[in-house]
Amino acid sequence: MTLKEKICELSHQRLAYVPDYSNFVAGVTPVLYSGPFWDNSEIEMAMEALLTGKWLTSGEYVARFQNEFARRFNVRHAYMVNSGSSANLVLMAAVKKRLSWNDGDEIIVSPVGFPTTVAPIVQNGLKPVFIDIEMNTLNFDVNIAHHAIFSRLECAITPRTRAIFVSPVLGNPPDMEVITRLCASRNIILLGDNCDSLGSRWDGRLLNELYYAWTTSFYPAHHITTGEGGMVCSNDAELDALVRSFSQWGRACYCVGAANTLPCGTCGKRFSNWLGGGAIVDHKYIFDNMGYNLKPLDLQGAIGLAQLEKLDFIEIKRREHHKFLSTALLKIGKVRTASSFPKSDACWFGFPIICDSVSCRESITTHLEAAKIQTRPYFAGNILRHPAYKHLGVALNFPNAEQALDRVLFIGCPPHYTADVLSYIEQTLLSWKGCS
Repeated sequence: MTLKEKICELSHQRLAYVPDYSNFVAGVTPVLYSGPFWDNSEIEMAMEALLTGKWLTSGEYVARFQNEFARRFNVRHAYMVNSGSSANLVLMAAVKKRLSWNDGDEIIVSPVGFPTTVAPIVQNGLKPVFIDIEMNTLNFDVNIAHHAIFSRLECAITPRTRAIFVSPVLGNPPDMEVITRLCASRNIILLGDNCDSLGSRWDGRLLNELYYAWTTSFYPAHHITTGEGGMVCSNDAELDALVRSFSQWGRACYCVGAANTLPCGTCGKRFSNWLGGGAIVDHKYIFDNMGYNLKPLDLQGAIGLAQLEKLDFIEIKRREHHKFLSTALLKIGKVRTASSFPKSDACWFGFPIICDSVSCRESITTHLEAAKIQTRPYFAGNILRHPAYKHLGVALNFPNAEQALDRVLFIGCPPHYTADVLSYIEQTLLSWKGCS
């Protein structure tokens, strides 16, 4: 038996890091909010890439995964990096250069969510402009208040506004009709952090089709996972070239695969006078940008190929499980879930629970955790309350973001859950005594 065959045989044993509810025992088996939805196929693909592939770092399997991913999500260019956070970092760097933005130009973003939607704006010399959320969908407040002419979102647009950066809450889109119309009328672009919303739709179209460029994450909790990893996507070839450059030290060379070893390279003039002065220089060592090394391993691309085979099933189950939990939550008081717009079809990352008060949120969190049902806060809540970000704005100017910090949590709705798990979550919610 070869080493590969031995490893593949071992992979048929239970994967310790994958949630397994086949022998679920209520109150004993932990109910994780998410986790890798894997079987032996992911391990076999990873071992194939590791043992027989031509590259250890990003190579043929990553290239195949990029192409398959782009086809699946109706986008021309998809470039894989080592995390969703890195994807946001290089997206912002590439868009800034591609569209000739200046330091201090403004990006509208929510103060509620995960910090790596905000950090790359600052890290690239741009200015985040925060818009408060509304407490129904937990997304941007795009409503026009009583006696007002413009919404908070429109009032935030200035001559220096360059983009709106959308990060749909746990997969649930904001009012994309209002946002896309506003972007078109004010000549600003729409970017998407799709880390929680892979597969979500708006008015029948994939949500990502509404963005100029977007990212997603392959962290183990997300819709599909490669262990770690992320993707930057767009229909702009020049932007894709910049994403590639920033992710590969800032190099000018765009050779991939076997072209890396050819004397002439893809461009046909690999060894030329690239820097002037008469010296012949290898194009692989010419640097057009100040970049990073954010490449994934090739085995991660192989895992991604196996994950794409499961994506349709994953999307169906996440929607089904969210619907079940929504029905269960209607049976108890003092809490509710987030609402959705009629044109929205979210592929949910998690199941949000909005409580009437801080004490209710603390009470139901304690109740669920005691029953071994994992909870999470709504990520950072109001990001402006955190030490690293408080210099960017005044937290109290965003009262609904404050409410999200105090009153919102979420539990899981991943594809792993069985009927027994869902029934147990429902019974645990019904057994909650409420709060005073």
